[in-house]
Order: sequence, then C-alpha cells, then structure tokens
Amino acid sequence: MKPVAEMTRLEFAAFVADEFRRRNINVVLSGGSCVSIYSQEKYVSMDLDFVNAGFTKRTQIREAMEALGFHEENRYFRRSDAKFLVEFPPGPLAVGEEQVKQIDEIKTATGILRIISPTDCVKDRLAWFYHDNDTECLVQAILVAHANAVDLGEIERWSKAERKHDAFQRVKGRLIETGTTRRRA
Repeated sequence: MKPVAEMTRLEFAAFVADEFRRRNINVVLSGGSCVSIYSQEKYVSMDLDFVNAGFTKRTQIREAMEALGFHEENRYFRRSDAKFLVEFPPGPLAVGEEQVKQIDEIKTATGILRIISPTDCVKDRLAWFYHDNDTECLVQAILVAHANAVDLGEIERWSKAERKHDAFQRVKGRLIETGTTRRRA
C-alpha cells in the first residue's frame, strides 16, 4: 500500500473509512473534505469529518484510529505522517433539518469511502450560507455544483423545507454552469 504521507485526500479518507468498515462502524464523510473531493481540490480542507452515523461510542472510534496509528488531541485525531486531521462529529447525518438522502461509495486502492452525494454536499454548504450567512460556503456549493451532476429540483425542494426558497432563487443561477448536465427531480 502507498505510504500515508503520499496518499491523496480521497485515498486517505478511504484508508480511514475502510478500518471502520472492517469493524462494522458506520461513518460517512461529510463537510469540507467532500467539497475538496467533489471540486477536484479547488477548495482545500485540512480535516476530514466522518459523521458517526451509527452513534458508536467514542472509545470504539478511538480504538479504530489508534489501530491506524493515530492519537487523539482534543476533538481531532492526528498521525505524524498524515497531511490531514480526522474528526468524528456525532450523528445524525443531516443537512439542515433533514437526514441525508443519499450516501455514495467510492472505491479506491486503499479502501471504500462512504460519502454524502454531491447533491447533499451542495445542500450542506447552502445550509451554512442560509442560516449563518457564510458566503465561503456558498462558493463551495457552487464549486461542487459546477463539477458534478446535482439534482437542482431536490435542492430547491429542500430549500423550501428550510424556509429559504427566496435565498435559493437568488443563488440558483450561480449553481448552474452552462453546458453541465444536471439531473432533475
């Protein structure tokens, strides 16, 4: 296997996720590293947020990470030869007020990564924009939407449920890139 220091973000995430899969612990990558993966690193996050979707005890998470050579510092796990920190936010796996609709799997040479879909990634970033006025997250949502097929109908439906339909209407045009195929609800 490739040395950890030489792994891409995707390979590194799959390396970590595979240990949890072997232990039957349900974790799913969410947050900024999803943006990094889906935007081909046009946005760079230095940590990986694996949501503890199965509400596994912290001691079991710590044991799995220690088996991979990590040590815990505050809420993060570090490994001396790794470029990225790893964090395990508690579940539920949600975007805004709704549970995540789709979990994708990406197979790599280092393992299988369970990751929220590009559509849910856009919703996750828009939730930060809608509710906290985080304009950087809007830029991240746009990066993901431009690089991936996303379901704009689903994003609009979700925005209405979040009571942010007007905000969606204001940014919808920025999510659409000419020539990019989009799935529709």
